[in-house]
Amino acid sequence: MDLNKLSQVVIGCAINVHKALGPGLLESVYQECLYYELCENGLYVEKEKTVPVVYKDIKMEIGYRIDLLVNDTLILEIKSVDELNKIHLVQVLTYLKLTQLKLGLLLNFNVSKLTDGIKRVINS
Repeated sequence: MDLNKLSQVVIGCAINVHKALGPGLLESVYQECLYYELCENGLYVEKEKTVPVVYKDIKMEIGYRIDLLVNDTLILEIKSVDELNKIHLVQVLTYLKLTQLKLGLLLNFNVSKLTDGIKRVINS
């Protein structure tokens, strides 16, 4: 499945979760429910995937974790905040650079309409 199609499927699953739960819950709740929804749709999903940092040829496991990694190609960062800001986008971009992946989705579930809380982040 190409990245655009995969992101469409993921966004559809996220919308289903948001419709069922609404805004105002903890990020961990949305993460678990989205994980379940994605798996139910036949996708391979890893939760809290460790991201090593390589500094001067030294690989360090220092605690960075991707919320959800879908099909080894798409990073999902889950938020439940009043509004997304630039640091949230930069965080996803950093994860993309560290993993050498191309696409991430920043999903803020604390909005009345989920499509208003979705940002695509591209590692060019």
